[in-house]
Amino acid sequence: MATETTNGSDDPSASGGEAAAEAARSGADPAAAAEAAAPAAAQEPERPTEGSGGSGGMMRSSAIMASGTMVSRVTGFVKSLVIAAALGTQLLGDAYQTAQTIPFIINDLLIGGLIASVLVPLLVKRRMRDADGGVQTESRLFTAAVIVLLAVTALAIAAAEPIIGLYLGDSSPEQVQVSVYLARFLLAQIFFVGLSGLISGMLNSRNRFGAPVWAPVLNNLVIIAVGGLFLWAAGAGRTVDTVTQGELVLLGAGTSSGMAVQAVVLVVALWRAGFRWRPRLDLRGSGLGEALRSAGWMFVYTLMTQLGLLITANVVNRAGAASVRGGYDVGAGLTAYNFAYTLFQLPYAVIAVSLITVLLPRMSADAEARRWQDVRDGFSRTLRISALVLVPLGLALAIYSVPLATLIFARGNTSAGDAANIGAVLCAMALGLVPFTIFQLMLRVFYAMSDTRTPALISMANVTVHGVLAYIAFLVLPPNLVVVGVAAGFMLSFVSGLTIAGFILSRRLGGLDGRHIGGTLLRLHAAALPSAAVGIGVLWFATTRFGDGLATNIGAPVVGCLAGALLFLLCARLLVPELSDAAALVRARLRR
Repeated sequence: MATETTNGSDDPSASGGEAAAEAARSGADPAAAAEAAAPAAAQEPERPTEGSGGSGGMMRSSAIMASGTMVSRVTGFVKSLVIAAALGTQLLGDAYQTAQTIPFIINDLLIGGLIASVLVPLLVKRRMRDADGGVQTESRLFTAAVIVLLAVTALAIAAAEPIIGLYLGDSSPEQVQVSVYLARFLLAQIFFVGLSGLISGMLNSRNRFGAPVWAPVLNNLVIIAVGGLFLWAAGAGRTVDTVTQGELVLLGAGTSSGMAVQAVVLVVALWRAGFRWRPRLDLRGSGLGEALRSAGWMFVYTLMTQLGLLITANVVNRAGAASVRGGYDVGAGLTAYNFAYTLFQLPYAVIAVSLITVLLPRMSADAEARRWQDVRDGFSRTLRISALVLVPLGLALAIYSVPLATLIFARGNTSAGDAANIGAVLCAMALGLVPFTIFQLMLRVFYAMSDTRTPALISMANVTVHGVLAYIAFLVLPPNLVVVGVAAGFMLSFVSGLTIAGFILSRRLGGLDGRHIGGTLLRLHAAALPSAAVGIGVLWFATTRFGDGLATNIGAPVVGCLAGALLFLLCARLLVPELSDAAALVRARLRR
């Protein structure tokens, strides 16, 4: 689900904590943390394996990762559709989403943030320096991880009721009961999520990238099958009052089995890569203590993101329950928030992450050599080229958010009203797409400078702003609209975050090319305004002429986006010089 994190979910250059938090937010595969580890792992120069062996091996690894990530995204999106149809977006859906989110939160606090920032670099170093190729270090880490994960999983299952209470607040007793029952099964995923993350890091340290990005597809397929079976067995209309114990067992045990299948596949892949586990309890000399101490600020950052998640879940779940009690017949809780974020993060993941992935290694090298002008130029150029696409795309997503959400989610147990509320949340998020992206990119500048302390401190400000705005939304808005207010507060927290981050970076780097960036953003919005007007006009005409049916939900976005895109390109060509830079970048990438 979405929280006040910086988490560019699928950014391979992001920290493992960010990636795991993204998995927690959206129900995405937890191997995102493994993807985050890949660049560090790729530094190993020896033991040619899959993904090594020169440019040909790198191309094969890139193709495997790209195709696996794409299939994982597609099946993950189908998974969201099936779960929405099976459970809806009201109390039953919120109960499931809450129980399903917690295993990823606990994993993120324990191991997710350590994957890229600590464990993978440590394993790579030990494989290169130790006489045994890091075999003993791997066995020590694996043994410690298994013991810790088993203990934490058992404790979490035993404490399921108070843990669920933190995230559901004063929801109905029936909803709490259902969520706790589901949590008894779903919390078992803590072990499998953590183990999957560790094994993925170990595979990446061997330059084995295929299994970590493809294994989550199996998890998605299992959950798709579970959701389909639930819908077939229970039919439409199940609520927290009418769902049976057997149906809850199917949901809970079935969902956890998907993560178990993923972990088993990764274990097999690790065995085939040559790892043989010999349990060892002697951690002395492993280097883990020193590595963990260096990750202290990353843990603070992760802790702040999870505090923000707790605030978000508690407020929207309370509001969702109040919405049902107040007779508002729409889903207005955690499920609506999650599904809106699933759609919101796609433009960022597709556009900005691709550019950031290319930029970060170069920026890190420039920062290491103290070439601050090059760091500034890289930041400015990446931001301006990203904004060229994200400004019009964010406006289009905001305009067509309700038709899009209705088209995608309005089926099964998710009504048209439920879907429209998802669209309203999406609209609030889409309007913050550009500030969200700017903040992500600023964080990458800090990481390139090997600074994890400043992002951790800035995250405290982000969480404070979002927490205050979420509480205000709960107090002043009708229950069915609180989730929209929380989403808007989430976006505004990034405005405060980028303001603070920009001030600090500007002082460190001697400026951030702010005048150039600000001018580009103003011109882009000016170029996008005629397109936005056309898009609103097309939506108004379609709604007036055809009502809220398929002709509007499909026709209006297609016609409006095509006409708006042509108009935007015409205006941008006149107003925005960066259009030629973006075209040159695309041509350069196509030649590769």
